[in-house]
Amino acid sequence: MMLPVVLPSGVVSVSADWEAPAGPVNDVVMIAHGAGAGMQHPFLVGFATALRELGFATLRFNFPYVEAGRRMPGPAAHAVLTWNAVATWVRSEAPDARLWACGKSYGGRMASMAAAEGLEVDGLVYLGYPLHPPGKPEKPRVEHLPAVRSPQLFVEGTNDPFVQPLSQLEEAVASCQAARIAWIEGGGHSFEVKGRKRAAGEVGASLAPLVARFTTDVGGVPARGGA
Repeated sequence: MMLPVVLPSGVVSVSADWEAPAGPVNDVVMIAHGAGAGMQHPFLVGFATALRELGFATLRFNFPYVEAGRRMPGPAAHAVLTWNAVATWVRSEAPDARLWACGKSYGGRMASMAAAEGLEVDGLVYLGYPLHPPGKPEKPRVEHLPAVRSPQLFVEGTNDPFVQPLSQLEEAVASCQAARIAWIEGGGHSFEVKGRKRAAGEVGASLAPLVARFTTDVGGVPARGGA
């Protein structure tokens, strides 16, 4: 399906994939892609499929620059507007559900910026938050994080070059209002582990239980009892 997003230059439409388990929708995970891949990346598809097996509805979506066929992300403001448009649509579709914003790398950082500017969700999950460009810890992307009011979960690989040294991420998380880290031992930026070959979809699916536990911890009743 296509979702409208109002940008300063006018209205554009972005692709989105809404899938919900049978029965009432209690929790929705909105899933944004990383900078270099759209919503159909096998990692995100596997992640979303595993979430639905745990009782969550999911909405994967593209940012406008991907929809336009460009490789480089557009202005951050466009991504923030997209996050708000997605959340508005989900609220109209499932008005009584809890909303969780989740993104891979760039998509997660854009969710955090949207939340710092007022996006209202029950919690945020970052799959490989890009704390800084690889090899450039002197350029952290953290100024807005303390302004995020919703609970935050940083799912991070211990070998991810975007969060070295690890203590820098721990300091950033400590500055937040309500945040925690789930370390993936040996994981890289896409949670690949050296010496352990797994398909991207399988890797994405393996992270779903962490998200389910987080939503239970901060929000009470899980999507499907006892996740």
